[in-house]
Amino acid sequence: MKKYIAISVFIVVSALSNAQNSRKLDTIYANDQKNTALFFPQPITQGITGSTQFVFTYNREKQQNFGLLQATPGEESNLLVICGNSIYSYIVKYKKQLSRLNYFVTESESIGNLKSTALISLKQPESRKDVTNKQKHYKEYAAFLLSKKQRKSWLKEKNQGVVLSIENIVFNASELYFVIQVSNESSLDFDLNFLNLSIQTRQRGKRTSVQTLLEQPILQYNVPAKVKANDTKRFVYVFSKFSISKDQKTILELNEKNGARNVALKISHRSINNPH
Repeated sequence: MKKYIAISVFIVVSALSNAQNSRKLDTIYANDQKNTALFFPQPITQGITGSTQFVFTYNREKQQNFGLLQATPGEESNLLVICGNSIYSYIVKYKKQLSRLNYFVTESESIGNLKSTALISLKQPESRKDVTNKQKHYKEYAAFLLSKKQRKSWLKEKNQGVVLSIENIVFNASELYFVIQVSNESSLDFDLNFLNLSIQTRQRGKRTSVQTLLEQPILQYNVPAKVKANDTKRFVYVFSKFSISKDQKTILELNEKNGARNVALKISHRSINNPH
């Protein structure tokens, strides 16, 4: 196995002044219908909420100066944001009606600074703890999406009373979240065999052929084994971020166990390449 040299940074929080410690934290309000945007004077390197009912999203790959906050009803919590060497902390609360959607943060609102020391070390594979934390984040964000009232499905396909639809495709961090719904409008229960997402590429030449590549989800959240007659189930598939060209199609295929009510839903490149 190759060994890569990387920089690991040990961060030590500097002491806060008495004035900073005594300053009352500002309150930011959010809900599940709109995005509350926070604009910082420096790119965001880390953002953490104290409760899963609040979700703070920001670009982890290409650091940017803004992040988006959403919330579901519940108790208040807190939000900690690190930008460069500056630390910002806020109380966050759910509010059904928002009078303010944009917050422009100034450097004077920082509650403290970071002092960093860089040391040369060997890069190690992801620890079990890191993997567990990622899985926890995927599950929490998937649960958050299911708790939100989605817009009317714009992608759906039906076969013999079984309706497969995509409520939303959301990009978060470096993953794509597919919010999926299966409705059984028939009088027979539907037993799920598998639900696969694949990319089809048309190969042009003397003989036209189609190459199919199966995309493996990194998380399947709340997936049912059965959808009873006249019932509906909603769940989430999480994939590592991908995009497709105009010559490619994405197919979401629902297969019935010991049955023929199979449904194949075609997804355009626009829907995949322009998630919410």
